[in-house]
Amino acid sequence: MDVIDTIREQVENNPIILYMKGSPNQPQCGFSAQTVQALMACGERFAYVDVLSNPEIRANLPKFANWPTFPQLWINGELIGGCDIVTEMHQNGELKQLINEVVGSAE
Repeated sequence: MDVIDTIREQVENNPIILYMKGSPNQPQCGFSAQTVQALMACGERFAYVDVLSNPEIRANLPKFANWPTFPQLWINGELIGGCDIVTEMHQNGELKQLINEVVGSAE
């Protein structure tokens, strides 16, 4: 399977997926750490891909997403954004609301 197909499959099959540097328990950059904290504060499980241990995904995801940086949060197959957007959405309550809608519709 081609790496773009892999990315597409990950995005389509995981209602909430974060492409980040490191893992939620051991983020490897401050922006990934902030994004994980905002997501974890919402209290729902999410999938993640460590782009440091997946160099092909790291190289191709920016082209697929048309978004140059990491982390990248995808919800319901749609790119939400990176650290600044996710942090702002968390602070104003939009992130939890969006995640609750996704989780509620998945049940």
